[in-house]
Amino acid sequence: MINFIVWLVVGGVIGWLASLIMRTDGQQGIFLNIVVGIIGAALGGWLISPLVGVGSINDDVFSIGALLVSLLGAVILLAIVNMFRRGSPR
Repeated sequence: MINFIVWLVVGGVIGWLASLIMRTDGQQGIFLNIVVGIIGAALGGWLISPLVGVGSINDDVFSIGALLVSLLGAVILLAIVNMFRRGSPR
């Protein structure tokens, strides 16, 4: 149970940091930050982890590398969403 809570908190922080990087923080609330962080971590684990050999936070790995992979996945997710919403990544 405590792992689930930590997963939600870390996912929320990663989603929030990604939204700051992509300048979408004003459009998102805490729930959307959590969703972006968790789905972005899954995307990063699927796309980036095989390239660098580091897991993501969804793989129960808690390290600086896993946080960076998850953050990069969340930024990629927001860029994809912005491409469909606005027609440009930013």
